[in-house]
Parts: sequence; structure tokens; C-alpha cells
Amino acid sequence: MKKLFAFLAVAGMLSFVATGTAIAQEDIVEETTEQAIPETPAPVEVETEEEAQPLHQEIKRIFIEGGAGFMGVVLLALIFGLAIAIERILYLNFATTNTEKLLLEVEEALDNGGIEAAKEVCRDTRGPVASIFYQGLSKYDEGIDVVEKSVVAYGGVQTGLLEKNMTWISLFISLAPMLGFMGTVIGMIAAFDSIEAAGDISPSLVAGGIKVALITTVSGLVVAIILQVFYNYIASKIDSLVNTMEDASISLIDILVKHNLKK
Repeated sequence: MKKLFAFLAVAGMLSFVATGTAIAQEDIVEETTEQAIPETPAPVEVETEEEAQPLHQEIKRIFIEGGAGFMGVVLLALIFGLAIAIERILYLNFATTNTEKLLLEVEEALDNGGIEAAKEVCRDTRGPVASIFYQGLSKYDEGIDVVEKSVVAYGGVQTGLLEKNMTWISLFISLAPMLGFMGTVIGMIAAFDSIEAAGDISPSLVAGGIKVALITTVSGLVVAIILQVFYNYIASKIDSLVNTMEDASISLIDILVKHNLKK
């Protein structure tokens, strides 16, 4: 994208110079026109030097211009938000279970070894689905109705564990733009204080102050966008696991009813 902007800037400059040269040919002598032509490559060299600047140096420059105070707080929001998001993603990946395989193993264990064998299979399998199965199988002697209530209740517990720390990610998503806006307001106040102290409205002073103030807003919005992407991915992962748990729980009840009828 930066290369595209640089290319458009160079093309615009060359077009402007070419237009000025054509007008000058009508009013001034040929020697003046020849002197103006060598000046056209200069903007190209400047754009090339700016384009050659590494990305991390550009980010460092923007961070310093925005002010270490608010930019540091926004950066901390990004770091903590990403840390929690990565922890949730790893937890959810470890919580994912092949439910079809687990159901087949539980059914086979029930047929061959009874309830204790099926509980052993669930104990050796990680994930919330296996934990729900274990709780349901533990209540088998009390009847199918009790098993069903136990599965539903423990399913709610597992859902809460899956959604753990999601509120913190949501907090950082909301906090980052607010910190950016606060930095912008404080930066604008500082810019007006500089204008008041100078006693004159200088375009460079006003533009520079506004630019520095808006950097914090942009940074806060970027952090919020990044964390929002992770939040939505995690939320969709949780919904998928919850649906899997519900389907698997229904299948477990059906298996237990079938096993009970065989006895």
C-alpha cells in the first residue's frame, strides 16, 4: 500500500512539473525550460528514501510521536488482550474431542465391561465432553432422569469454563479506543496551549499538534480491531464446542437407554 501511495505521489509530481513546463514554454525562453527539467527527479529520490525505511522503524517513530504515556497504555492493552486470547485459543484446542470416536468407545465399553469400563474410558479422555460423560455415568445407578439432569447441570459448568476470561478481552476491546480518544483530547489541549503561548496561529504548529493527537486514536482503533478479530474467533469456537457437547450428551442418553433396555 505504501508503494502504491509513493507511486501515485511521484506520478502526480511528474504530471504537475510537465504541465508547468508546457505553460512556461509559451512565456519564457528555451533556456529557462531546460533548467526546470533536471529538478523533476528530486521528489522521486525523496520518496525512494522514505520507502526504504524499515517497517519497525516507522512504527517506532509513530509510537514516539504519539507520546510514550498513552501509547504505552494502549500497547499494554494489546499485549494483555493478546495474551488472554492466545491462552483461550490453546485451551479450546485442547478441549476439542473426537466425539464420534468417544461415543463408540463408551458404547463398546458399556457392552463389554459395564459402567465402570465406560467411566474408565471417559477418565482417560481429555476435554469437556468426556467430563460430562463421566458425570452422567456416575449417576447411572440413580436412573436415566438423574443422569440427564446431571449431564445438563455439568454441561453448564463446562460452558462457563470455556467462556472464562472472555470478559477481559471484551474490556480491552472497549478500553483501547477510549484511551486513544483520551490521548487525542489531551493532545489537542496541549496543541492549543502551544498556540496560546506562541501568541500566533502557525499552520505547522497546529498541524503538528493535531497529527500527534490523532496518532493515539488510530492506535487505539487498531488495537481494538485486532482484539475483536480474536474475540469473534474464540466466540465461534466456543459456540461450536457447546453445540458438540449438547449433541454428544443427547447421544449418551440414547446409548444409556439402549443399554438399560438390554439388561
